[in-house]
Amino acid sequence: MAALAERVRAEADRFQAAGSAFPQISVADFAAAQCARFSERTAIEVIETGEMLSYAALWQLVSAAAGALAAHGVAPGDRVAIQMPNGWEYPVLWLALAQIGAVHVPINTRYTAEETAYVLTDSGARLMIAAASFVATAREAVRAAPQAPTLQEAEAFFAGLRDAPPPPNHRAAPDDLLNIQYTSGTTGMPKGCMLSHDYWLVLARSAALWDAVPARRLLSAQPYFYMDPQWITLKTLLNGATLVIGPGLSASRFLGWLLDHRIDWCMFPILMARQPRSGRERDTQLKQVATFGWDAETCARFHADYGALAREGFGMTEIGLGTAMPASLEDMRESASTASTGIAGPCRETSVRGPDGEILAPGREGELWVRGRSIFKGYWNRPEATAEACPGDGWFRTGDIFVKNAQGFHWITGRIKDMIRRSSENIAAREVEAALCTLPGLVEAAALAEPDDLRGEEVLAVLQHSDGVPSQDTAEGLIATLRSGLEPHLAVFKRPRYWAFVADYPRTPSNKVKKAELRAQIAGRPAYDSASESWTTLP
Repeated sequence: MAALAERVRAEADRFQAAGSAFPQISVADFAAAQCARFSERTAIEVIETGEMLSYAALWQLVSAAAGALAAHGVAPGDRVAIQMPNGWEYPVLWLALAQIGAVHVPINTRYTAEETAYVLTDSGARLMIAAASFVATAREAVRAAPQAPTLQEAEAFFAGLRDAPPPPNHRAAPDDLLNIQYTSGTTGMPKGCMLSHDYWLVLARSAALWDAVPARRLLSAQPYFYMDPQWITLKTLLNGATLVIGPGLSASRFLGWLLDHRIDWCMFPILMARQPRSGRERDTQLKQVATFGWDAETCARFHADYGALAREGFGMTEIGLGTAMPASLEDMRESASTASTGIAGPCRETSVRGPDGEILAPGREGELWVRGRSIFKGYWNRPEATAEACPGDGWFRTGDIFVKNAQGFHWITGRIKDMIRRSSENIAAREVEAALCTLPGLVEAAALAEPDDLRGEEVLAVLQHSDGVPSQDTAEGLIATLRSGLEPHLAVFKRPRYWAFVADYPRTPSNKVKKAELRAQIAGRPAYDSASESWTTLP
């Protein structure tokens, strides 16, 4: 035990010493320096199109895009919404916004016009750039926004770069705002996390320290409207490596991408890790992968089949990388039924707290609090939500339940917040419930997380209808109507897969639904599975 404690202290000291030496620099200044340093190397490859950009070409495009944005009237501090698929164009736009001091507002490409209009309105975006395939939805959203931003088709924007003027002479500060990154919360509609230039570079440098060896060919297949491809882009530039951009996560093509493009590092979604094996897993060049939320069994199977390290950690939009498992402590990876998420990451301090905010003794279960350099600057236009999440002295309440042992290892054991985690998406139960309650005939709705082997969790809607509990025959037609009614309000990934009905809910004295008791109440009852279009029995 003493030897383990010494190893953990050494790794914790390494993380924190390295973090304290992270330079303070804007994303644009960092990217310009790296592109000049590695000018002849390949910076980006795009899987579907075969397009390639050298570091020198990347920065030329960034500068041209910065000039074009300024010509559109975008000034420092202006918010620019982007709704585009993966490709070299997205990181070029993001870095161009950084160069002129503007603020990136990414919009999920699966959002409805209603959801898109909410983000445009809440962020106060001045300009929206949307790919042609999303322009019809974007136009509808812009019309619905009270202060309609200018809408620019992405293809036309990039076609005009050859005539773009030089970029303005502006240098952003490390603490300036770079992103308003919308994330689902427990209070309904998504909240915009305010993220600085320094936030992104602390995250990218921390992720690089997490690796046993520097990555040379990195795959990013997650959509760019998530936070992950953005820090992976910066990590690539930090290493002078090549970023291979995939069109989106695909269970059937993921292994082929790893093999064909000689990938040695990627984020490895648990959905991909649970796919049937082909026998070619050992043929990849993977050395390590980043994982979030894997169980110990999945970690062990991955290591045996791929021969690569599965590096578990814990992160959130608000805090970046909170905890990480160092390579030298990999023997702790499978030390419990749930894989440990490691120790506090670089520039991060953690504590496990009770309901009153008291720090709990090692081994006790409580809420994880995190603080450190350049965590988020709060929720955009949400001072009350910011105050609730940030109780003071730099701490952020994650809403996740953890155990932290005496050596400093963390295990996630549950959540306080009413969230559903489906694949890589966080879905607020309140947002689903609010959308359901707009539909005719529903008295109330409760959204629960239904465990799923592939996606982690699916959305289960437990409904109270004005006509009582319908028969299965009647319920199928009713569910079809409800599903159709949700289409304008919720993106596909937020819509319930499972549907059940109850006469009433167990409630608190203040009339809130007791979801833990509701879960026990419906166990063994039938629910309709809209994926298989059949009835199943709830566990």
